Amino acid sequence: DVQLQASGGGLVQAGGSLRLSCVASGFTFDDYAIGWFRQAPGKEREGVSCISSSDGSTNYADSVKGRFTTSRDLAKNTVYLQMNSLKAEDTAVYYCASAELYGSDWCGYKYDYWGQGTLVTVSS
Repeated sequence: DVQLQASGGGLVQAGGSLRLSCVASGFTFDDYAIGWFRQAPGKEREGVSCISSSDGSTNYADSVKGRFTTSRDLAKNTVYLQMNSLKAEDTAVYYCASAELYGSDWCGYKYDYWGQGTLVTVSS
């Protein structure tokens, strides 16, 4: 019923840009906060950014602040992660997840639904 589909990953050279998309099915993003996460090989999953359901305010991990931008298009039920000035250490599988409830996870939410992830590989 409720599904998230992340897409847009691929191979990009260091210093380049890439835009990821997260499309919702079974719910509308204006009712949920959306978080972007990533997991690199051998590392734990980490929060990258989040965008609120109420006003679209955003937060970013220190590692991506100033380089990544999260936005939403409510008409398309899509959330984006624009990634600029990519570095090799940005290489990871990127996931989007939705949250309706507050919790102890990234940005203070409880994420209940997760996309399948999309692989971003940054070559140096």
